Amino acid sequence: MFRLLTRQLGASSIPSSARLRLHFRTMATSSTPEFNKPLYAPLSQLDPEVQNIIDKETWRQFTGLELIASENLTSIATMEANGSILTNKYSEGLPGARYYGGNEYIDELEILCRKRALQAFNLDPAKWGVNVQPYAGTTANFAALTALLQPQDRLMGLGLADGGHLSHGYYTAKKNMTASSIYFQSMPYSITPDSNLIDYNTLASQAKIFRPKLIICGASAYPRDWDYATLKKIAEKEGAWLMADIAHTSGLVAAGTLSSPFNYCDVVTTTTHKTLRGPRAGLVFFRKDLENAKDLEKRVNDAVFPACQGGPHNNTIAAIATALLQVAQPSFREYAKQVIANARTLADTLVSHGYKLQTGGTDNHLVLWDLRPLGLTGSKVEKVCDLMGITINKNAVSGDASAQVPGGIRIGTSAITSRDMLEADVKIVAEFLHRAVQLSLLLQKEAGTKMLKDFVRVATVAEEGKTGFAMVRELREEVRAFAMKWPLPGVDVTTLSKPAGIEE
Repeated sequence: MFRLLTRQLGASSIPSSARLRLHFRTMATSSTPEFNKPLYAPLSQLDPEVQNIIDKETWRQFTGLELIASENLTSIATMEANGSILTNKYSEGLPGARYYGGNEYIDELEILCRKRALQAFNLDPAKWGVNVQPYAGTTANFAALTALLQPQDRLMGLGLADGGHLSHGYYTAKKNMTASSIYFQSMPYSITPDSNLIDYNTLASQAKIFRPKLIICGASAYPRDWDYATLKKIAEKEGAWLMADIAHTSGLVAAGTLSSPFNYCDVVTTTTHKTLRGPRAGLVFFRKDLENAKDLEKRVNDAVFPACQGGPHNNTIAAIATALLQVAQPSFREYAKQVIANARTLADTLVSHGYKLQTGGTDNHLVLWDLRPLGLTGSKVEKVCDLMGITINKNAVSGDASAQVPGGIRIGTSAITSRDMLEADVKIVAEFLHRAVQLSLLLQKEAGTKMLKDFVRVATVAEEGKTGFAMVRELREEVRAFAMKWPLPGVDVTTLSKPAGIEE
């Protein structure tokens, strides 16, 4: 359905350069060999099966509410850059030092993207550099670890159940789960049991004993800001590098609505698709004003390529550059403020219903909802919300024994803010969530067990004497009617219709 925005227009309505671009994309010539004609066929003609899947996903996003904290909606300009002819070019290496020829414009692009990355975060290019090639946030993180550490060096990151990330050294009693714990020794630090805030005092005590070479700050499910100054003191005392992973909050940091780690950290990593509202990729920032700055820059660049990945995705780098141009505009600052205002409204509305949120509220774009006092798991509420057309994710809360059967859900406001929703609208969304939880309690009672499969059965199959199934359908209709009032960036929603293959 995105193709509706790029359908062939009348020649008089578009400039000649655009006409050439559209003609080039959709038309073969009379002399085109038969074996090359598929190169010019539009997706809907060449592969209607994939086109239908894209259409169904477009419909899902339009008719539902996206509340996963790690997702957002990017701009049509970013999507256009990401789907550009730049996907054709191989460019291993860095600008001016490629392993392939023909990279003069790719060099220009990557240099521009670096410049915009520094501008977006208001960084002095004499003090900071950036590598814009990582494919994703986890790739950026492992490249940073590769640059800063030797195998089996020690690191500390926030524990997963306390809001940390898999790539910060996560392991279980039976298994090292990710590369960050397989190749390095890690010790998690934690939040306090009473306030659920980062326990900086215990972290300092643990670091004194563990003597890490790297301390990672940053999280995937922590609703509050970070005390980077205290973390810097701890790292300096133990002779450790300090790295911030701001994947979730980078857009809010760039907008100045959260504290900046760049005043204290040696390396900063981020994804580009969350609050930064760009394509799916990652960035690694590194200090250039340290004693060993040249060495650090080389280590980071060598870690990204060739140590951790191959040639960069130039189309994605173009999309990052386009997104960062938007981040530097005053309008993005207003967007970031609204994301936080919406998250606080969501938190306040849920608390008004008597629900327990980790830390009692939020400073950023997300809330972490503890469902354990209700006797529910995050898995069940996630399933009910899916059936209603509300996309959330189950998430561990402090004290959970298993990340596979977590006691909470994580909710973010970035995407609904990108669909123009303000505080009054978020209160309606919060009421939908309240009703979803109350419905989950009813479905659990009607199931007669706490097994997820029995819970799903009563939610999806009409059974005599049970009302849960009908209530799910009723709520789904209400959510759909509400969601369809809002625009969807990159899509002409006035022309959308339900594609074939959607199962209610």
